[in-house]
Amino acid sequence: MSTPFKTYHPFIGPFDPCPPIKEKVYSTPPHLYMGFQPPNLPQFPPAEALARGTLWMPLYDPYYSPYERAKE
Repeated sequence: MSTPFKTYHPFIGPFDPCPPIKEKVYSTPPHLYMGFQPPNLPQFPPAEALARGTLWMPLYDPYYSPYERAKE
């Protein structure tokens, strides 16, 4: 199964002035793994859908800061 968080290791030069970040993390949205939207997806109630930014539950992707995830 795919994960919404991907990592990569950037090039670290010998003359970089700052301490390097050895692993960078980014997230990918869930619709990339869905293909066509299947029929009868579960839906949020209208007020909650407005708060979350999408009507369909499988397409909801909250933002988590990578710095907050590193604290865990």
